[in-house]
Amino acid sequence: MASRDLDIIVYGATGFTGRLVAEYLAHHYKGRADAPRWAMAGRSLDKLAEVRDLIGADEETPLIVADADDPGSLDAMAARTRVVLTTVGPYQLYGSALVAACVRAGTAYADLCGEPGWMREMIDAHQDAARASGARITFSCGFDSIPFDLGVLFLQAEAVKRHGAPAPRVKGRVRQMKGGASGGTIASLTETLKAVAKKPSLALLLKSSFALTPGFEGPHQPSGLVPEHDPATGTWTAPFVMAPINTKNVHRTNFLLGHRWGADLVYDEMVMTTIGDAGKAMAEAMAKANPFGDAKLKPGEGPSKEDRENGFYDILFIGEYPDGRTIRASVRGDRDPGYGSTSKLLAETGMTLLATEGDGGIWTPGALLGQALIDRLTTEAGLSFQIEE
Repeated sequence: MASRDLDIIVYGATGFTGRLVAEYLAHHYKGRADAPRWAMAGRSLDKLAEVRDLIGADEETPLIVADADDPGSLDAMAARTRVVLTTVGPYQLYGSALVAACVRAGTAYADLCGEPGWMREMIDAHQDAARASGARITFSCGFDSIPFDLGVLFLQAEAVKRHGAPAPRVKGRVRQMKGGASGGTIASLTETLKAVAKKPSLALLLKSSFALTPGFEGPHQPSGLVPEHDPATGTWTAPFVMAPINTKNVHRTNFLLGHRWGADLVYDEMVMTTIGDAGKAMAEAMAKANPFGDAKLKPGEGPSKEDRENGFYDILFIGEYPDGRTIRASVRGDRDPGYGSTSKLLAETGMTLLATEGDGGIWTPGALLGQALIDRLTTEAGLSFQIEE
């Protein structure tokens, strides 16, 4: 690692989200003692130069040509840097060769993947090799699934302090959210549905909350697919579109931590509406609606700067014990989840990978970076983690 000339490479820097990650690194760390040596990578040198100038990055910022269809270019890129941040999805189409290159090079890797079928393929294919090379491969480092993964981690740490044991039942409840899913998320879901059509057995894997815990199957989990009244919040709740990936990552974090929260953990996520008949009607309407609304975004497209800055999210976590004791925590973000916050989450995951050490393998942000990432997101990226009395 000492011989590498770069700390972070943003691969996909000419795409919409990749550009936001590059812009964040260019401005947030400018002039700081801890500024990383970073570069922009993508398929076209001309487009990279255009985006570099557009975002106001230093004209000396290195530009690297690399292409998912050219494994040699990915090997060369991975060998130059300590960390690769990639926004080039859908990952099941464009991500496999880059993961393999980072594993070979022993290079840390973080992405925005919400494609559990592909993630399981990568776990099965590369876990042993990544452990051997020291490559820390970290999936789902955006809104799916960092606020949820770290939210449960934060809640359970306090639960152990207060009650001497983790809560065996945890509920993730999206209290408020402004801002939609990204074009990349929509494309990833489309590709996942195509993959299931070609390989029906994949549907069973995607249905399981334990799809990312090879060899371990925990207790029955709530489906989260049907509106219901939640006594813990007093409101009606509706299905949450990101729950199928977030719940799998939370269970993988618990698995990687040696079931620190118990092998019997039950976890689900839903969206809070309101009380009474109005809440029930709202939850039922949300359950029937297209979760992406009328979104026509394609990968590489996204909302305006104003919309990103006006977005936010507020997630409540409730830990419950069989004897009736409870504990509550919240995670809040100061930008829209799909772009403004996600770009900061990925960039700061890269910075935390630089600042920490750990064993190689296929990780979740919570299991690998834990409190160090919580601290950095709180100080740098506009997130707050709080215990609610």
